[in-house]
Amino acid sequence: MSGIPEFKTVVKNVSAQMRRLRETQPDLMTAFSQLAAAGTKEGALSKKTRELVALGIAVACRCDDCIGFHVQALVKLGTARAELEEVLGTAVYMGGGPSMMYATHALKAFEEFTADA
Repeated sequence: MSGIPEFKTVVKNVSAQMRRLRETQPDLMTAFSQLAAAGTKEGALSKKTRELVALGIAVACRCDDCIGFHVQALVKLGTARAELEEVLGTAVYMGGGPSMMYATHALKAFEEFTADA
């Protein structure tokens, strides 16, 4: 599939750039880290459920970088491919054809990150 990034590389490269921003923009990055922690913590919804929601939004918004990070987190949380596929189905329902194309990106990311698991 051409045009689909290598997600391990995407996550590695974006993480490196975020580390650089942490040095030059510490207040911004601290706030972003706090936002991410608050948005994914256990509560009425499990951490995994919240990450699944985030992935659905990433697909609907067509953000490959976000797809990489959220799929990586979901693999670490033990997400089954069937769970991932159901979320992708909902994202496609909400976002139409463009979301279908990015749903295939999420599947590729899942395959990359589960290859090591």
